[in-house]
Amino acid sequence: MKNILVTGATGYIGGRLIPRLVNTGHPVRVFVRDAGRLQGRPWESRVDVYQGDVLQAETLPPAMQDVSTAYYLIHSMSGSDDFHQRDLDAARNFAQAAREADVERIIYLGGLGDPEADLSHHLQSRQATGNELAQHGVPVTEFRAAIIVGSGSISFEMIRYLTERLPVMICPQWVFTRVQPIAIQDVVQYLSSALDNPASAGKIIEIGGKDVLTYGEMMKTYADIRGLKRFLIPVPVLTPSLSSHWVHWMTPVSASIVRPLIEGLKNEVIVRDQRAAEIFPLIHPVGYRDAVQKALANLTADQVETRWSDSLSSSQGDRPPVILENREGMIIERREVRVRAAPDDVYRVYSRLGGEQGWLYFDWAWRLRGFLDRLLGGSGLRRGRRTPDQVRPGDAVDFWRVEAVKPGQSLRLRAEMKLPGQAWLEFQSQPSGNDDCQLIQTAFFAPKGLSGFLYWYLLYPVHSLIFSGLTARIKERAENPSPH
Repeated sequence: MKNILVTGATGYIGGRLIPRLVNTGHPVRVFVRDAGRLQGRPWESRVDVYQGDVLQAETLPPAMQDVSTAYYLIHSMSGSDDFHQRDLDAARNFAQAAREADVERIIYLGGLGDPEADLSHHLQSRQATGNELAQHGVPVTEFRAAIIVGSGSISFEMIRYLTERLPVMICPQWVFTRVQPIAIQDVVQYLSSALDNPASAGKIIEIGGKDVLTYGEMMKTYADIRGLKRFLIPVPVLTPSLSSHWVHWMTPVSASIVRPLIEGLKNEVIVRDQRAAEIFPLIHPVGYRDAVQKALANLTADQVETRWSDSLSSSQGDRPPVILENREGMIIERREVRVRAAPDDVYRVYSRLGGEQGWLYFDWAWRLRGFLDRLLGGSGLRRGRRTPDQVRPGDAVDFWRVEAVKPGQSLRLRAEMKLPGQAWLEFQSQPSGNDDCQLIQTAFFAPKGLSGFLYWYLLYPVHSLIFSGLTARIKERAENPSPH
C-alpha cells in the first residue's frame, strides 16, 4: 500500500486529519519544516516524518516517493505584500514534484467564494493556489470552505472572543454578510472520504454546514448557547484597518493576520454548487448550533490535557519557570520547578492537599475563599476530604472535585466553587534523572463572558502569589519529608 502524504501537519486542519487517517489504517507520511514541532503528538511514532519546505523545491522529491495521494493543507495567513506570490510558488513546486513522482492525486482545502465576484486578495489567493496545483498534470480534488467551526480555528475564535468579551458590540457592515459555516468534524470527514472516492478527482467541491447565517447571527447564536445577552449596534463605516486593530485588542489574533480575514468578510461565502451532496451522499453536515456546542464541549479537562498541554522536556533548560498562555479560549498558567525527590514523594505531598492538612501556603486565604463561596451559595471548604492521604476520581477535596488521578504521577482537580467560568488545577511529577523530578503545576480557566475575564485578570496578582507559594511549599515538603 502506498503512502498518504500530508502537509500542514502542525496546522489546525492537518493536526485533525492525520490521526483520522492513521486510525483507519492508512500509512501516513508528513512533510514539515521543523520536525521538532511534532514532539508530544500522540500519533508522532505512527507516521513517517520528512523535513523540508515547499518553497525549497529540492526538499520535496524524497517525501513524494511511493506516495499515492498528497494533501496540500498550506496557505499564507500573512498580510505581507508578497504572500500571494509565495502561495503560487509553493503550490507550483508541490504540484511539479507530485507529477515527477507519479502521485495519483492531490487533495486541497481552499476558500469558498464566487470567483466571478470581487473577492478579497486572501480569497483570490486561496482559489489561485488551487488553480496552480491543477496546472501540472496531477488530478486535484479541491474543497472550498468558509468559516470552520471548531475550538481553535481562527475565524471561530474571533467570534468566540468578541462575543465573550463584549456585551455591546459596534458592528461594521461585514458583521451582516452571509456565510455558510461548517463544523471541523465535517471538513475532516470530507477530506478523508475523498481518498476512497475517485469521483471527486479533478473537481472543485464547495462544502458548508446546514445553515446560512450572517456573522451577527452567528454571534447571537453563540451568545444564546453560552447564556449571554449581547447587543449589536450597526455602524455605516468601519474600515478593515480599524476593524483589524479592534479585533486585535479584543482577541489573541494579531492585526496582521486579522486584516486579510476581515477584508474577506465583505464577500458572501455560501455554497452555490450542490456537487458535494452528489459525490458524498453519506456525509450530512451539521448546523451551526450543533457545531458550536461540539466545540464548546471540548472545554473539559480531558480535552485540555490531550490538546492544549505541550510536551514537557525532562530538563527545564531555558524554559521560563512560569508560562501564561491564552489558547483557544482557555487561559493556562503553568509553573515548573525541579525537585530533589522522587516523583512518588512529590505526588504524596500534593495528593494530600485540602481537608485538615489545608493548602500549605496562605491557608487563611483559602479559608476566606471558602467562606465567600458559601455566602454565594457554593460548597465552600466544608466538604473536606474522604481520607487524609488517598484520592480517587470523584472525591471531593474542599471546593474541588478530583477529576483524574495517576498514582505517583499526576492529580487533576475541577473547581466546584462559584466562578464566572470553569477552572481546573493540575499537578504532575515527572522524572528528570539523577533521582530528581519536575513538578508541574497548571491552572486552567475557561472564562464565561466579560465577567470571567475580569475575574481572572483582577485576581491574577493574588492567584499568582498563592500558586507560586504553593509550588514552593510542595517542593519543600517533598525534599524534607516529615517523619510522620
